[in-house]
Amino acid sequence: MKRFLDSDIKEIRIFSRDEKKQDDMRKKYNNDKLKFYIGDVRDKHSVKDAMYGVDYIFHAAALKQVPSCEFFPMEAVKTNIIGTDNVVTAAVEMGVKKVVCLSTDKAAYPINAMGISKAMMEKVFVAKAKTVSEDLTTICGTRYGNVMASRGSVIPLFIEQIKSGKQITITDPNMTRFLMSLEEAVDLVTFAFENAKGGDIMVQKAPASTVGDLAQAVKELFKAKNDIHIIGTRHGEKRYETLLTKEEYHIAKDLGEFYRVPADTRDLNYDKYFVEGSRELTQEKEYNSANTNILNVEQIKEKLLQLDYVKTELEAWEKR
Repeated sequence: MKRFLDSDIKEIRIFSRDEKKQDDMRKKYNNDKLKFYIGDVRDKHSVKDAMYGVDYIFHAAALKQVPSCEFFPMEAVKTNIIGTDNVVTAAVEMGVKKVVCLSTDKAAYPINAMGISKAMMEKVFVAKAKTVSEDLTTICGTRYGNVMASRGSVIPLFIEQIKSGKQITITDPNMTRFLMSLEEAVDLVTFAFENAKGGDIMVQKAPASTVGDLAQAVKELFKAKNDIHIIGTRHGEKRYETLLTKEEYHIAKDLGEFYRVPADTRDLNYDKYFVEGSRELTQEKEYNSANTNILNVEQIKEKLLQLDYVKTELEAWEKR
């Protein structure tokens, strides 16, 4: 938020259904650039009302928790899929110049309701992008892994367990996850905003770690003596996450720190699906959290110490 508040952007509109968080944000930043709109992406009319005079949209509204989406899959459909269609459709109707939709690594080879709904969300905005001239509205997206210390993520859980003297619970110590800071996530969104073309999905290269090493790194940072307890893989969880499927990796453009996945331009000529194939694709690899750069415990600690949240919690812990 600070990055945009310090820019020459005239106005920043915050659109959500959560009036409590909006009020907290209003008080925290106390900035006239920020304008708050109560509404829901499920309601196209409320979305459209917030778009008058808007040039650019960053669409991050989603149900993100795997367990809640498993129990209430239709709610994930309403927000993640239908909500996205409402946003991009309204944006086109209102003449918005560019829409950046935020997705997740769980959309690649999805096995749970959250991932499936986000995969469909990607299909929705890519399909819409192919029907709209970029001279009118450019619709693109980003896909990224776990944002460290974000709401509902495992790092705050580990720290809370340490503070309360409980066991540090992990699912599978060999499970791997991408590690990305909030600043790096913002860098990806900014890069997509500046460089993506219609239908593109932009992916940032990121390191990963095993869950076991991540727990050990947090434990060592806090000089904690809590035991680490393995609880087993939870329903809907993967052993590793994928940022690029092998189909996407095959066509992705390597841009240095990022990958650009262009939209699939095939038409409804089904011969292209059933008659013609690709030997190269058969041999292609995917880009996942098991074959990227895997950090060791010391490297994880260095990355954790870049997070304001961890530094604040660590200072408080050392003063106790």
